[in-house]
Amino acid sequence: TRPVSPLAFRLIVMVVSVVMVHGIRTSASMWRAQVEHLRARGVEAVAVDLPGHGTRMREQFTLEGAMQTIDAAVQRAAARGPVVLSSHSLGGLISIEYMGQVSPPPVDAFVAASCTAIPRGVALGTYRALARGVDALPGRGMWFSERLLDRTLPAETRADFGAGGYALDMQDTALASLSALDLLTALRRIEVPIWFVNGQFDQLRLQEQLFQRVAKHAELIVVPRTSHLVTAMRPRVFNAVLDLAVATVESGQQQS
Repeated sequence: TRPVSPLAFRLIVMVVSVVMVHGIRTSASMWRAQVEHLRARGVEAVAVDLPGHGTRMREQFTLEGAMQTIDAAVQRAAARGPVVLSSHSLGGLISIEYMGQVSPPPVDAFVAASCTAIPRGVALGTYRALARGVDALPGRGMWFSERLLDRTLPAETRADFGAGGYALDMQDTALASLSALDLLTALRRIEVPIWFVNGQFDQLRLQEQLFQRVAKHAELIVVPRTSHLVTAMRPRVFNAVLDLAVATVESGQQQS
């Protein structure tokens, strides 16, 4: 057999994959704009459904199951080369915990959107109460949610956001489970580059400065005139952040 040249070997090593984890109620479909953008650039992109969401709507949501889902996708991607983990909201909070394990997972860069708040105490209780209040409205409040999405999301991502269905039955279970997370300890353990991405009007911006200080290699990006749904509301901006993460990993691979 013909030996692999050093250049070809380096090109093989530098193949970067992006694993994406969705937020609460939605599913992997929310990442379609990012998946299409990355694949058009030749970057492998995989979006997963957490338990109780999307294609797994009939399953029970648990933190353990969510962590196992993320790890399975990361391990498969890592078998091909470097990995960027990108996550939003619920997925972001769980991914911080996942990234901060005592034995670090094989992830080379981390993009965490709309998840810079510690989900405990009064803040978490208030959020759960609001969610239950909306759920108690006629039609479980979906008329309000759909109207809000119609007015805030661009046409290119509007249909994608709810294409996998909405995990209404798992919402309170998922929120309640978040109080078990130890995010500050997890952040201190993360040794790879992190980009925190928040919309200007994101309700989970509460502790973004604290998160940035605690994490060793973190950059904070605040997108003007944008809500909690930054990935869908400003897809081109978020795609540019993913491009930056991929380029950073590729640069590190070339230097190693």
